[in-house]
Amino acid sequence: MRLIQGVADTPGIDFICPQHEQAGAMAADGYARTSSNLGAAIATSGPGVTNMITGVCSAYYDSVPSIFITGQVATFRMKGDTGVRQIGFQETDTIDMYKTITKYATVIYDPSKIRYELEKACHIAKSGRPGPVLIDIPDDLQRVEIDPSKLKSFKPKHEIRNKIHIDKKVEECLQFIKDAKRPVVVLGWGIRLAKAEKELMEFINKLNFPIVPTWAVADILPSNHPLMVGTFGTHGSRYANFTVQNSDLVLAIGTRLDTKATGTPVDTFARGAKKVMVDIDPHELNKFKKFGVDIDLLINADVKEFLKKINKGIPHLSKNDISKWLNQIDSWKKKYPICLPKYYKEKEVNPYVFVKELSKESKEGDIIVADTGCTIAWMMQGFEFKKGQRLYHDWNNTAMGWALPASIGASLALNKKAIICVTGDGSLQMNIQELATIVRHKLPIKIFLTDNKGHGMTRQTQDQWQKSRYFSTSVEGGLPAPDFSSIAKAYGFKVVDLNNNRDINRKIRKVLKTKGPVFCNIKIKPSHKVIPQVRFGRPNEDQTPLLSRKEFMENMIVKPLKVSKTL
Repeated sequence: MRLIQGVADTPGIDFICPQHEQAGAMAADGYARTSSNLGAAIATSGPGVTNMITGVCSAYYDSVPSIFITGQVATFRMKGDTGVRQIGFQETDTIDMYKTITKYATVIYDPSKIRYELEKACHIAKSGRPGPVLIDIPDDLQRVEIDPSKLKSFKPKHEIRNKIHIDKKVEECLQFIKDAKRPVVVLGWGIRLAKAEKELMEFINKLNFPIVPTWAVADILPSNHPLMVGTFGTHGSRYANFTVQNSDLVLAIGTRLDTKATGTPVDTFARGAKKVMVDIDPHELNKFKKFGVDIDLLINADVKEFLKKINKGIPHLSKNDISKWLNQIDSWKKKYPICLPKYYKEKEVNPYVFVKELSKESKEGDIIVADTGCTIAWMMQGFEFKKGQRLYHDWNNTAMGWALPASIGASLALNKKAIICVTGDGSLQMNIQELATIVRHKLPIKIFLTDNKGHGMTRQTQDQWQKSRYFSTSVEGGLPAPDFSSIAKAYGFKVVDLNNNRDINRKIRKVLKTKGPVFCNIKIKPSHKVIPQVRFGRPNEDQTPLLSRKEFMENMIVKPLKVSKTL
């Protein structure tokens, strides 16, 4: 209470009241991602602290710099070493709960240390591999009058990197580039975190290698860029997976190459390729030993520093002619499009048609925020990016309900800019109360709800392993079926219903052109799936629905693997 009063009394600072602490943390996360500045959220002890955890996890796993400030019971009401569970009302051991999902978490016991700890926390949040931090402030210390100018400040130590080590690694990488005949460059979120977009464009233009982005940077180039292949991995495109899996060099920059990218088992990933991995976190580089996978060249470096150095060496290389390889990739793209022509002939809304037409109707520079499940998979497979567009998602925690509050944070960070929010019916339910926050602040957020009456991604897994018994994932299996249009109207939204393919363009256009908050309820058949998708146990190049073995073999350059017939 006293922290919020302090914020309210401070000129130049404004605050937003979310309806739930989880949403507050997620909005701070969205604010940080779009502003390239710290996001900040406040919560009380007890249920306030525990409610906020999911949002903090989203920031932590995606390395988003943010600061969370929590209230705590007065120091004279703390349990200390008494062994009891609680003394002060709503007393909760916040630090122990948060220390594994923050870069730094501390409680203030001495009011004279508040400046030092705040400055230290902010520095830690933004330095190295970024991430969230937390300061826990007891109630009695919140009331103490201080003069910040007289308090001790935090002075960070200068970090010295081993430049000789990096120079040697870059030379080795240049040799791999020189020898490659079927190369790919895999780009990750680290490009954005390092603010290395300028260096990356120089790198792409000089190298002329095909680009396969992870989901987090699918918007790094326009989709029509001649070197942009598309997203790969377990829920990627068939053409991008053929590209990666048949390559002879994978140059992974700023990506941790998680199992969504590599598939499982990990040793099936690009098994005929030399692999180079650049990451600022040594733990991410060393984790592959656990899987028995050898990465040919590990480079522990800041992405921007690496790109600056390698850009100097590329012009002096005599590389192989890879025009045949680029033509092969182009052939795969034409042969295996994501949105098939037959989808347009369907009467009801096809999600891939919706995504493709949304990308057509959107403008350069638009901000899109998407939720998890089928929604994010359809978007990442089928959305065709224009110049300057950005798509945000909590890529690694991928929490249901993240998109709505993150859209709020994004809009506020960008001076109430219009945001395109694409969410599913399951995800919307997790933070549906934030519709009130959007209307309260008149934020021009355009919500597109893909209502497929349940949890489509999990249903697809149930198709594969549970004989299509949709327990807890369908209306028949126990879920409710709310009238979302009526709910949105009750909150004060303008509502548009979209029920068939022929109205997609007209109604998308109407939503995007209407001023203020708009809610578009899209009816999608529960049977629609993410196509293609890699079934567990198969390598990334062998996606479901399976190609005939003859057609599959015709696409393989490296030796195919033998896979159990039960998969």
